[in-house]
Amino acid sequence: MQTFDLIVIGAGSGLNISSAAAEMGMKVAIVEKGPMGGTCLNRGCIPSKILIESADVAETIRKSCLFGINSKISSIDFKKITSRAYHIVDKEAKEIEEAIIENKNTTLFKAEAKFIAERTLKIGSETIKGNKVVIAAGTRPFVPNLEGLKDVDYITSDEALRLKKQPKTMTILGGGYIAAELAHFYGSLGTRINIVQRGKLLIPAEDTEISQKFTDIFRKKYNILTEFDAMKFSKKGKNFIVAAKGKKQNKNIISDALLVATGRIPNTDILDVKKGNVETDDKGFVKTNEFLETTAKSTWALGDIAGKYMFKHSANLEAQYAYSNAVLNQKVKVDYNAMPHAIFSSPQVAGVGLREQDLKDKKIGYATGRYDFIKSGMGLALQDKEGFVRIFADRKTRKILGCHILGTDASTLIHEIIIAMKAGLAADAISDAVHVHPALSEVVQRAVNNIEW
Repeated sequence: MQTFDLIVIGAGSGLNISSAAAEMGMKVAIVEKGPMGGTCLNRGCIPSKILIESADVAETIRKSCLFGINSKISSIDFKKITSRAYHIVDKEAKEIEEAIIENKNTTLFKAEAKFIAERTLKIGSETIKGNKVVIAAGTRPFVPNLEGLKDVDYITSDEALRLKKQPKTMTILGGGYIAAELAHFYGSLGTRINIVQRGKLLIPAEDTEISQKFTDIFRKKYNILTEFDAMKFSKKGKNFIVAAKGKKQNKNIISDALLVATGRIPNTDILDVKKGNVETDDKGFVKTNEFLETTAKSTWALGDIAGKYMFKHSANLEAQYAYSNAVLNQKVKVDYNAMPHAIFSSPQVAGVGLREQDLKDKKIGYATGRYDFIKSGMGLALQDKEGFVRIFADRKTRKILGCHILGTDASTLIHEIIIAMKAGLAADAISDAVHVHPALSEVVQRAVNNIEW
């Protein structure tokens, strides 16, 4: 049995820790079955954003008449679009693997592992033990147990980013951010989209007004079936048939592609973490404390598998703290203050802090500010008639409690708020700062100016 100073399970954000530990001279093992770089690089944020850029270009062309330019898309080279994405990420994953192999202090175990005891893993016929272990093994798509679903060749987000042939019609099961982004990608390139969503709104985890507006916009572009349950799946020839049950009617939805985007589940069962004395919650996520420590001795967990914030940027943040706590032995509590997120659909959505429904539930005294993009000079130039900013601030301290944006470049505009919140500044700091006119960032400043104290 080989023994290591540190074992890192998962080659996503966990690599931030393993590489730093190896540079210190520690004997490090990395356990990763799949390509290096984790979900974000290989099956998530990076390839999806490369693909979505093509969708954004297509949408710009279709809207060009609004700006006095008459143009049209003559053809879509779908294979080129997807191959561009996975050639980029595959090259980077290979380069990461080569760098790991070349590192004299690091051993890569490119296989599936299972805990057999505390800090002890079985990998094929080999057993390894770590003085310290970091679990960063991520999640995988959740596939619900519905009649006939496992008997048809559905795809998940893993496969959706690598298709070589564009579907004519796609049915998407689920209405969260993955469904929203992939609907935008395929829909903007000409695929007819059906979305079957159990709840009343798409992207239901957002501020309610954002979710409502987003759902209304998507209804104009795609066939949206909210408050419908997918009951049964079958196939006739090359077509999928989804039998969906609504409150007032039932529908059979026919398409030549079926995408299951119903959330993600942690890989704790594959790792058999309980045999490593690592406890999980009722959803299977690793239980961690404020130092990212698990219930097992000298064992930490971070990223999606810990289930606090399932974003790449939050995993990278946690990796910094895990390095400090596990490698440097300096116990520091993770500071999640002002953790943002974004949905790269059309329209874009971004948010940070509390939603209005959270403020009401917590009975926090708050004031609200709102501003529509179209009322600003750049919003008018962009013809963004749907975009808006909502901001909430504490009535007493005037500090920002949350901000939620729908519209052009929302993922960029939110950063002004993130910095103010992280620095503990009052909303007045944004009002007082001179903003370039007529930059789009004025919509954030004007939302602050409109706070009804």
